[in-house]
Amino acid sequence: MNYKAILFDMDGTLVPMDNDVFTKGYFKELAKKLAPLGLAPDALIAAVWTGTKAMVKNDGTQPNVEVFWDTFAEVTGKDVSEFRAQSDAFYVHEFMAAKAYTQENPLAKEAVRLAHLAAEKVVCASNPLFPLTGQQSRMSWVGLAPEDFDLITSYESDSFCKPNPKYFLSICERLGVSPAECLLIGNDEEEDMHTASSVGMDCYLVTDCVIRREQCPWNGRSGTFAEMVEFLRTLLE
Repeated sequence: MNYKAILFDMDGTLVPMDNDVFTKGYFKELAKKLAPLGLAPDALIAAVWTGTKAMVKNDGTQPNVEVFWDTFAEVTGKDVSEFRAQSDAFYVHEFMAAKAYTQENPLAKEAVRLAHLAAEKVVCASNPLFPLTGQQSRMSWVGLAPEDFDLITSYESDSFCKPNPKYFLSICERLGVSPAECLLIGNDEEEDMHTASSVGMDCYLVTDCVIRREQCPWNGRSGTFAEMVEFLRTLLE
């Protein structure tokens, strides 16, 4: 199969992690930064979760970033301008400490290199719940940089989230490709495999940090990250 685009999920795929461990550690770092602005840590984290859930439900009428901060303001009753400014700074600086809650992946760079040889476009299709700076910080933990991708989805650039199929369709629209010309590589049976395949994409489930979903088990192509890299090599033959 000749693909025009290869899409990589990030958390649990390019960047190995246990989502629960990472989220708890990341929120601890975020609370250190934002709680001094006038919210108790528990209230702050609750507001972040509510804003995140609102982004997941976004119907496309606003960028995710605006949905998040509008919801945050509504939940907290705060002027969010300072929260937003400090959050932007956090994802550039303090967020880097959250690398401690992830694992190394020496094959990440090679996987992306092979993808560029096999397809015209390579996408970091990380769920756009983070600002672009947060996406860039996380990819740096496995040796990747913004220039390694033709498109990086973020909460500024996107108005849908996984598991909404429109998230993947919007990527195709921006790239000028059809879903049938794409390969999605991810670790979540629902958010990645089920959602992307539902719009016609080929999919590969990476099993190192797999997230199983009883409601939509994946029976298609799968393997470890190392096995996935070998699969990418076969696309060059």
